Amino acid sequence: MGGIGFSYRKYIAVIALQIVLVMTVLDVTVVNVALPVLAEKFGISNSSTVWIVTIYQLVITMLLLPVSSVGDLHGYKRTFLTGVAIFTLSSAMCAAAPNFVMLVVARAVQGIGAACVMGVNIALVRLIYPREILGRGMALNAMCIAIATAAGPTIAGAILSVSSWHWLFLINVPLGIAAFVMGWRLLPQNPAVDHKPRFDWVSAVENMIVFGLIFYALGNFTRKGDMMLSGILLTAGVVTGIFYYRRQRGHEQPLLPVDLFRNSMYTMSIVTSVCSFIAQNVTMIALPFLYLNSYHFSAITTGLLMTPWPLATMIVSPIAARYVERHNPGATAAAGMGVFILGVVLLLMPGSAPGEWDIAWRMAVCGVGFGMFQTPNNIVMVMATPVHRSGGAGGMQSTARLVGQTLGATMVSSVFALVAAELSAVRICLYLSVAFALCAGIFSYTRTLGHKKELHM
Repeated sequence: MGGIGFSYRKYIAVIALQIVLVMTVLDVTVVNVALPVLAEKFGISNSSTVWIVTIYQLVITMLLLPVSSVGDLHGYKRTFLTGVAIFTLSSAMCAAAPNFVMLVVARAVQGIGAACVMGVNIALVRLIYPREILGRGMALNAMCIAIATAAGPTIAGAILSVSSWHWLFLINVPLGIAAFVMGWRLLPQNPAVDHKPRFDWVSAVENMIVFGLIFYALGNFTRKGDMMLSGILLTAGVVTGIFYYRRQRGHEQPLLPVDLFRNSMYTMSIVTSVCSFIAQNVTMIALPFLYLNSYHFSAITTGLLMTPWPLATMIVSPIAARYVERHNPGATAAAGMGVFILGVVLLLMPGSAPGEWDIAWRMAVCGVGFGMFQTPNNIVMVMATPVHRSGGAGGMQSTARLVGQTLGATMVSSVFALVAAELSAVRICLYLSVAFALCAGIFSYTRTLGHKKELHM
């Protein structure tokens, strides 16, 4: 980062952003590991404990676009600091929760804080980093997410081995306070604009209804809940979404960034992102079944075998960021999807009794491909939007990731429900991953045609 318009103040501002980003990602992975402990502590079923994770992710999804719009209108710094304060306070509430219901409520509040942080993170990165090294900021985000994803289970296991579950949440408090102080002093303000439209509360409510109903219904399908109720909720969400979309078309700065969708490069980037995260999540969810039940690895070994993927992504992302400072990021992202497809195909061909290293290097190839793809794709998405719409663009980017991950989980659940033989179901999932990755690669390369000049940083 050094040398190109970067001062120590900007370094500290970046540290504040990354601390909170890691906290919000870790609060999914560490809690996943702790669910059996929490089920025993509160005397509830394993299926009920899933709400501790579900409510957090659901609230984030419902609020990402509204809080991104708030950032565009009233300041990314103010929105970020509000999110940090809410997240830190609610982490203490989680640790102090006397029962399961209060813990779920506190997790919902935590989701509000996480949405504020995620919704403006990309916008703040764009304000901090000069255009010529913006890719390095995007790569740092990808690295921190990969580190948090890879380290989450280990951190959770370490905390639970020496202390109580409360510390899974209390650890956020000093980190949140430190990030708030650093951000309050050093984060930049939004560029001045001549006119600020009013915040559209009706659209915000519609957005929450649409994403809340659709994502809850899809999650319920995945959990094999009441299928009729899920179908009704999904239909209601889609119908509300039609009215929501029509309302957005008439706004000068819409909550759902339909104005940005007029830019074909931005639209293709969103579609590419959704396809890529479907491919990633389908693979990541299906593979543990293959390793545990078909290859008969232990649970610990299976967890370790999943690690090379995020580690490779972490290593490759900054390299890809520097590469695209002088080369076409769209073409680089397309090449990354090609490498990812190669990795998934290799995972389909290890033989009937592969060793740990036979699996590990194939997982690393998938991670290399995704690292080559993710940062360049995010750069294309951000550079295709005006600076004063960075909040909406960043919120939509995070929403695309969540949509892709949710659709991927739903697909895996559907395949396993329809195909009795587990090994066949896993292979079908991997074929689906290849198909969506191929779509992502084609879309990524196609958007470069006619836009080569704009894509160079």
